Amino acid sequence: MAEMTLPHHRALPRYLPGLALSVLVAGAALWLGNIPAVSGAGFSALTLAILAGMVIGNTGYSSIAPRCEPGVLFAKQHLLRLGIILYGFRLTFAQIADVGISGLAIDALTLCSTFALACFLGQKVFGLDKQTSWLIGAGSSICGAAAVLATEPVVKAEAGKVTVAVATVVIFGTLAIFLYPTLYPWLATLFSPETYGIYMGSTMHEVAQVVAAGHAISPEAENAAVIAKMLRVMMLAPFLLLLAMRVKQTGHARTEKSKITIPWFALLFILVAGFNSLALLPETVVNLLITLDTVLLAMAMAALGLTTHISALKSAGIKPLLMGLLLFVWLVVGGGAINLLVHQVIA
Repeated sequence: MAEMTLPHHRALPRYLPGLALSVLVAGAALWLGNIPAVSGAGFSALTLAILAGMVIGNTGYSSIAPRCEPGVLFAKQHLLRLGIILYGFRLTFAQIADVGISGLAIDALTLCSTFALACFLGQKVFGLDKQTSWLIGAGSSICGAAAVLATEPVVKAEAGKVTVAVATVVIFGTLAIFLYPTLYPWLATLFSPETYGIYMGSTMHEVAQVVAAGHAISPEAENAAVIAKMLRVMMLAPFLLLLAMRVKQTGHARTEKSKITIPWFALLFILVAGFNSLALLPETVVNLLITLDTVLLAMAMAALGLTTHISALKSAGIKPLLMGLLLFVWLVVGGGAINLLVHQVIA
């Protein structure tokens, strides 16, 4: 959730190998995604980029990781945020308004219920410490690994606990990329593409995962999913403020001032969508920006796959994994129920 900073020109050579690898994987995925037989089987370019990245990341990548890691991490973090900002050129304020009060209510209810369940499961059922429970709860209820890293300075968690929480949410968030598109044909009678997109945006862990899963279903689902997810991401700042107050009350805070992270890229996404609503740019320019955005997102997905390692299963441990699994089940089932209930009440 850190602000996007470009590498200094002197450090640029360090980023080139990883960026080149991300471009190669993304290019191959975009090419395959345009083949009718592949796209017809439900494999979008973004999903293919993640899959290819995971295969490479868990096989031969370790031998070139030291050279590629800076550029891969830059693509995963900063190019993803830039891609989300530029995604605003695909949307207008009218589409954001369509998500409206119901989307906000769904996000808030899902966030609060998931974090409360995480606190209960972590401390009462699995006997985990408060910091680990809070970190996994934040990652599951808001925006995955980014939320874990943003919560760490508030709860002053040890590095080992942060690693466990990140591994847990990455594992189940990655599973969600493939689960939600698979479930959609079975749930199409309950959800329209737009409402299913809101369901994904309000329950999936990472922004990148939401984009990939939505892209695999339809443009309507993808747009609604991204909007719902961005609204949820913007709840991170007030969540951290409330959590800081809670930490202070329980005596877990240290004397130094906790850092509150502001998700600036989510706010910029809204501003770009608002600018796009004014239709000031020629259509050719907008289409060019959308094409650039697709390439950036594909590179970010490739980098996400490259950094998703099976070894994370071992590092997490059984109790955090079981807790993460139960939270994942709640997000899929309970989050779905919340979506249907709110849509029925606010119709």
